[in-house]
Parts: sequence; C-alpha cells; structure tokens
Amino acid sequence: MGYKETINLPNTDFPMRANLSEREVDFQELWRENKVYEKAVENREGNESFILHDGPPYANGDIHIGHALNKILKDFVTRFATLRGYYSPYVPGWDTHGLPIEHQVTSEMSDDERAELSISELREKCTNYALKYVDRQREQFKRLGVWGEWDNPYLTLNKDYEVKQIEVFGEMAKKDLFYRGKKPVHWCPHCETALAEAEVEYGEDRAPSIFVKFPMIDEVEVGGVKLSSEDSYIVIWTTTPWTIPSNMAIAFHPDYPYVVVEAEGEKLVMAKELVDSVMSQSGIDEYQIISEEFSGKELENKRAQHPIVDRESLLILGDHVTLEQGSGCVHTAPGHGHDDFVVGQEYDLDVYAPMDNKGYFTEEAGDFAGKHYDEANIMVTDKLKEKNLLMNLDFIDHQYPHCWRCKGNLIFRATDQWFASIDAIKEEALQAIADVDWYPAWGEERMSNMISERSDWCISRQKKWGVPIPIFYCDDCGESVINDDTLDSVKAIFAEEGSAAWYEREAKELLPEGYSCPHCDSQNFSKEEDIMDVWFDSGSSHKAVLETRDNLSWPAQVYLEGTDQYRGWFNSSLLTAVATEGRAPYNEVITNGFTVDKKGNKMSKSQGNVVSPHKVIDQYGADILRLWVASSDFKNDIKVSDNILKQNSEAYRRIRNTYRFILGNISDFDSDQNYVEYEERRELDRWIMIRLQDLIEKVTSAFEKYEYHRVYHDVHNFCTVEMSSLYMDITKDRLYTDGTDSLSRRSAQSTLYDIMMGLVVILAPVLPHTSEEVWQFLPEKMRSEESVFLTDWPEVKESYYDQELIDKWDKLLALRKDVSKALEIARSEKKIGNSLEAMVELKGVNEEQQQLLEAEIDQLADLFIVSQAELNEQLTAENAHQGEESSVLVKVSEARGEKCDRCWKYDETVGEIEEHQDICQRCADVIESE
Repeated sequence: MGYKETINLPNTDFPMRANLSEREVDFQELWRENKVYEKAVENREGNESFILHDGPPYANGDIHIGHALNKILKDFVTRFATLRGYYSPYVPGWDTHGLPIEHQVTSEMSDDERAELSISELREKCTNYALKYVDRQREQFKRLGVWGEWDNPYLTLNKDYEVKQIEVFGEMAKKDLFYRGKKPVHWCPHCETALAEAEVEYGEDRAPSIFVKFPMIDEVEVGGVKLSSEDSYIVIWTTTPWTIPSNMAIAFHPDYPYVVVEAEGEKLVMAKELVDSVMSQSGIDEYQIISEEFSGKELENKRAQHPIVDRESLLILGDHVTLEQGSGCVHTAPGHGHDDFVVGQEYDLDVYAPMDNKGYFTEEAGDFAGKHYDEANIMVTDKLKEKNLLMNLDFIDHQYPHCWRCKGNLIFRATDQWFASIDAIKEEALQAIADVDWYPAWGEERMSNMISERSDWCISRQKKWGVPIPIFYCDDCGESVINDDTLDSVKAIFAEEGSAAWYEREAKELLPEGYSCPHCDSQNFSKEEDIMDVWFDSGSSHKAVLETRDNLSWPAQVYLEGTDQYRGWFNSSLLTAVATEGRAPYNEVITNGFTVDKKGNKMSKSQGNVVSPHKVIDQYGADILRLWVASSDFKNDIKVSDNILKQNSEAYRRIRNTYRFILGNISDFDSDQNYVEYEERRELDRWIMIRLQDLIEKVTSAFEKYEYHRVYHDVHNFCTVEMSSLYMDITKDRLYTDGTDSLSRRSAQSTLYDIMMGLVVILAPVLPHTSEEVWQFLPEKMRSEESVFLTDWPEVKESYYDQELIDKWDKLLALRKDVSKALEIARSEKKIGNSLEAMVELKGVNEEQQQLLEAEIDQLADLFIVSQAELNEQLTAENAHQGEESSVLVKVSEARGEKCDRCWKYDETVGEIEEHQDICQRCADVIESE
C-alpha cells in the first residue's frame, strides 16, 4: 500500500520564487482598481489624525536612491499609522520653482535666444519642464509601492499654493519682519543671483594665500615701541586678494596679545602667537620681537594706508578675529564678508562692493574696472609687489562655497536685497524647537545651533521663475508699499491667473482700482522685480497645504527628511511658522542620513558607485529595496551595494518561506470550523503564541519610535529562529502525519493561522506587495477584508502570557540545543545519519532537571526530532555528552526498530501490524481512524 496519499502534505500555489519585479505591478493595479488607499483612509475618518507632511522633492531629473530611501520611510510611517487606526492621509508634493529649473531651461539656449525670450515665455517653458518631471517622478515613486494622493499632489506652482504663500509673506510683512538692505550674501556670478545658505555646497578649492603690509598713517606708541608712517606696517592675511580693493579696515581682537616684530628694517604688527608662523611662511629667518605685549585696544580708531588705493584703512576691534591662521590682524571689506559687514556697522564703515552681477568690477573700482575677480587676484598681487607690500604669495587648498546648481565658485557680495529679520523671532524659534520631539535626539541641538547662529534670511532672488515679492514702490516718494489692500488685490488676481500675472500686468493693474500711495497720495507705482527664495516657497507649505486641504490639519505630526534639511526645509518652515503662528509647524522631526556605497563613500557618477533604484527594482523588486531601507539604521548614513541587496534578498527569502510553509499547511483549515482555542492547544503552540505576542509588542514599539531596523531584525529572527528552526521543524510531524482532524494537528494549524494573520499585517508597511500577495492567497473565508491594508493592526493578547510556561520552555529549549549538539557529534562520527535514526538517553544534572525530564518524557522525542527519548540513570560525564546550555547528560545511539514508511520514525512496532507491515502503530491508528 502507498502511504503518501494518507499524509497531510502542504498544498499551496503560493510560489516559492517571488518574481517581484513583474508581480508587484499587478498588486499596484489591484490597489488602484479597488481604491484601497482611499478606502483605508476613509475607514479611519473621525479617528485621531496622524499627518506626515511631505517635504517636496525638486521637480528636476529622475529620482535617485536617496529619494527612494526617504519616500519609502514616509510610506512606512503612513501605512503603519493607518493600520494602527489613525487618520493618516498622505499628500505628496513637489518644489517646482527656482534656479535649477530656470538654469536647466536656459542652459541649452544661445545668448541671443535667451535675450529674445520674454519673461512670460521663460515662465511657460519652466512650467512645462517642471510638470514633465512631476509626472515622471510620480510614476517612479508609485513604483516603489508608496501610496498617497498621487492624482492630487501639491505643487508650489499651483495658483492656490501661490496665493497662500503671498498670504504668509503678507503676515510677516505686517509684523515688520522684512527690510531692504545692502548686505553681503552668497552670490553666484554664473547664475547671477543670491543664494541661501541651504543652496551652498562646500568643496575643496585651490586659492592664493597672501600676507600684505598696510603702512601706518598715525603715530602711536605700543608696547614701548613707536609706530609711524616711515617704517611701520600692519600685517594682514587673505585668500581673496580681489577683495583688497574693497578693504575699509583692519580688525584686531580686543583681548589677544599683539607685538611689534622688527625684520629687514621694518616694524611689523601682528598677534604674538602667530609671529613664527607668519615669518616662516614669508621666508624671513632673521627677525625679533622688539616690543612688550600690547592689546589691540591700543590701536583702535588709528589709521593705516590702503596698500593700492588712495584711501585710509581704519584699525578696529572685533571678536570674530581668531588665531587659527593668518596674522591676527584681519583684512576687513564690509561689502564682501558677513563678519566684516557686522563689525563694519559698529564703526559706520562704507559697504563697498564695486562689482556687477557677473563678478566684474564696475567703473567705481578705478584701475580694476571691467576685470573679472579672478583676473583681479593677479592684478592685486602685482600691484602689491610693485609697492613692496606683498610679504608672501602662496597657494592653499581649503573648503570653499560653491553653487548647488552650476557648481561654480561663489563670492560674498553686498547687494540690495530683501531680508527677513531672524533676530526678531529668534527666541520664539528656539523655544519652538525645544517643544518638538527630534529623532535622533541630537537634532534638537543641531537645529538650535543653526537658528542661534543664523543671520537674517536673504529672501530675494534675481530670477523670474518663482513667486514674485508682492511689494510696490511709489514712483514719487520712493516708499515701499505692502498692506492688506495691496495683498488682497494680488491674491485675488493670482487666484485667477497665477503669479505670471505679476509680469503680464502693470503695477496699477495689480493694485486696487484708484489706489493711492498711503505716504504721499500718488498713484504712480512700480513693482518689485525679484522673486522669493525657493526656500520661502517650500517653507510656506505647512500653510499652503495643511490649512487648505479638508483632510489635513495644522500643525503636522511629523516631518521626515534628510539631514541636509536642518538648514533647508525644517529651517525655513520653522521660521515662517513661528513668524505667523508662534510655534513650529511640526510636533516631531525625523531625519535620515545619506546613502553611501559599501565603503562609506558618497555616491557620485564620477566614482561609478551610484545605485539606481530603477535597476534595483528591475533586478530584485521594490520590496527588496524596501527591506533594505527597513534593515538600515536610517538615522545614520546608509550603505547600499549589490552585495547588501543580495543579503536582503536572502532575508526576504526566509520570510517568504515562512509564509509559504504556513499557507501550505493551513490549506484544509477552516478558521470557523477547525479553530482550536488558545487554552486547548499544546504547550509548544501556546509557547510560540506567546513569542508572537512578544513580537507584536516589539514591532509595534519599533514602528512608533521609527526604529525600522528593529522591525527587520525582530521579524527576521522570529521567522528564522523561532519559526523555521524550532516551531516549523518540530510541528512538521504533527501536521503531516497526525490525523487530519486531530486536536494535535488542528491545534498546530490554529497556531499557524494566528501567526499568519499577525505576521502579514505587521510586515505590511515594509513589504506591501508581498503582504498583499499572501493576503490574496489566503482562503476567501479567512480574508476579513479585500486587502490586507483594510485590516487592523494586531493587538497584544495579554491573557496569553504564562510565565510558568515560558520558564519551562526556556529550559526545554536549552535541553534541545544540547541534544542537537550531541546529535551533530554523533552524525560527524557516522553513528547516525538523519536525526530520526537516533535514540537519545538523558539524565538530569540535578533533581529539578531530572523531574522536568521525567514529566516531559512523552514529548521529548518530538521536541528533539528523534525516534526515541529515554531516561538513563547510568549516564555520567565519562560515557555521555554534557551540554553547555543546560549541563544535561546526553547519549546518542541508533534508534530501535525499523523505519516507518509513513512518518519515517524508527519504531519497534513496524512489521508487527498485520494489515500495515511497513508502518508503525501510531500511523496505523491514524489510517484506521480516517
């Protein structure tokens, strides 16, 4: 008789090979057709909200692996929140204005073509370009399995968004938070615009390094030495010789000691601590300090002669002076440096920056007129040499600011710009930061430091692709005009026509009909030509999105972006929110690190180490990419490589095998008819159910704390250790060979069913496609909803906890480890092959352990997956293996009896049953009962 037909073999069509790259799109189509996202969100209406506000990626180019990381993390958040019962709609958005798009649109045009392009034509081209990449990126994000309102995203170029942005600007203007001033800002000569700090990248750059002598004008005695115009000089150091023509002063620290050095017949003033360094770099071997120490205060308001221009240079004091390098006497050009500007204001110095938008000196610069600042470097050093005022010329490599778009060098240049006053709201902003929960916790200090040290925000840009600054100027009195009347008029027009109207209408057509200047009653107006900083665009999104959509609410629960956004979106959003609402626009801020290669190097095309999310999806599938995200401690920089993805693919395979085992073994299980209540199940089943509760509790906590690597490790460990190596291995015999409807088998199936219903939901935020696939393979009766995402997050069943049972099974599993080791040794010694060929004899090392063995002897053979388990009082450490885990004594020998053709165990009853000569009594009983 063939016994295979009598065995309850696993039966499922759930494929072993996932084929994710092809199958995932089927599940995405299922979600789309059945409006699963919409239903999931609708099901939570009226519940507590949990709003993640999407930081808008830039609509320029295809998404990269960093985009994928960030969007997948956000998807973890919103899917978990929804399953957990929160009302958590996700509205994706795009940043669609600004320099990168304008630069891209015009970069392929000739100078003539650019000159002929009208502002309206340029803005139309920019609009089309941005929308093209919104559509492109949208499909790429959707392919990652990210759900949300993809058909109704927010775009910063939308009319309703622009109107709200104007409103934010107006609220800040009415609080006098904006002013127009001439201050040095980061300026890109290639792009011809000011840049925000968040748009500045720092990289290695080679620069000239010069020490220059400024002749003294005033006579003064310091440290017992008389300085005069005949032979005395102040020594300065700079890496930007081109700024020397704009020098207005030399700054000394009020507290550092200075000295006079005599060298080559000249008296040179410098910081005492830097004397040897200056002289060494200048190649001067013979020198001596001829004065006592003196304070920089003794030189305050004295005068030196500008080295190449007929102008005096005032000697001033400044706390920004350091002794890290140079001479301790700082060349000060208020038109070309932030610290220079600040200290220059204290001494009423001229903010002098005779340079045009392209980096060329203007007529005001005299001999330097028409020269690019790079050329001026050479001219300056040549003139200094002629006058014997150049002590040294060298070149150094140092970190220098570059434009985020064109990658060219930036300059500090004073121009007339609009600024937002940060000092006016700084204390409120710092308090708002303290009221936010930061993940990781160091984010609070980082953000506080950035706000504390931040200077006023330059919000104007000399470009056309963006939202115009809604300020008018009276042509007669010159006053700027912005108030509720002008703002309401602009908002009404923008609501109908968009911000393009600013460039298509005259000033009087944008103002209320018959509007007069509130300062002089004139009706002659012009309008501001600059646009707002793109960070003001995205920084207004909390108002433009959260307040304007019925399904969202202000403030957001969470913002989640890369660490670069401390100086970007987190920063600008905080400032606009504090300015308008007095608090942060978010309750929590989460940051992810950057993606790096396996060696920790930054990814770049030039290094050839870029990992494309599209290629990963094509090769492995989006769920593997998502599992990689979950496996990483994303708050630090995250390594990604083909080998790392292969490791995640292997981990995925183990999880998938767990699903497949369960589906195969519950194929004949009716959850209504066959379900065995927890209390009636076998101890092993109850033990794994307690472990499942532990898993649900740990995973829930990890999701709530945004610690997805813990989710990954806990679930992976559960599937590979508790399930595959223990529970599944031990229960196979029960599931396959016990009676189909026996309590023992139905107990195991009920347990597998419970595990499946828990596991498929807690993994759904991470592996949405696979979870949906598993859900669809469940028998229809088991599926309470049409999609796994329409179910509820599993609750921990506290009633299942039984400490006595846990303690007992901890001991039994320790015994199992020691027995497994003894079996491994016996196998290596060729005493046995398969573990079912073995019989184990056991003896406890103490009375407590012996009592446990005696009490559980009937289930030990199944627990150890051997054919027989017996107690033997004669065992000693000399004739048996002593375990390391439990110290139990174990002896392994060949099992008694013959092999049963049905269960494969060795049993002495095989051959003794007349009707079933090839099987054991237990299997014969099952067959007869069936």
